[in-house]
Amino acid sequence: QVQLVESGGGLVQAGGSLRLSCAASGSIFSLMGWYRQAPGKQRELVAIIGSVGSTNYADSVKGRFTVSRDNAKNTVYLQMNGLKPEDTAVYYCNARGILSTHWGQGTQVTVSS
Repeated sequence: QVQLVESGGGLVQAGGSLRLSCAASGSIFSLMGWYRQAPGKQRELVAIIGSVGSTNYADSVKGRFTVSRDNAKNTVYLQMNGLKPEDTAVYYCNARGILSTHWGQGTQVTVSS
């Protein structure tokens, strides 16, 4: 079985930083990344990273967030700097291989003004 466990969420003031981690059990995945979902809104892509380090970001977080991965630990990270209230959401880790897609349970990020 595959499990993805997120950690690092919390409550921060606007302009602050958080670092999210997602530890995966099982396979090394081709793509790993982060999605988020605010109350009443649809889930959206935040950032993804390939197995050799290529990355893509949503325009709304570009220049503020950095996604990285440690394949030896099978862990993906999201460093979030310059947080804004509109970043408030539940952040979900995602991992995709050739034959499967997996989701974590989510970690809450709340940014106050």
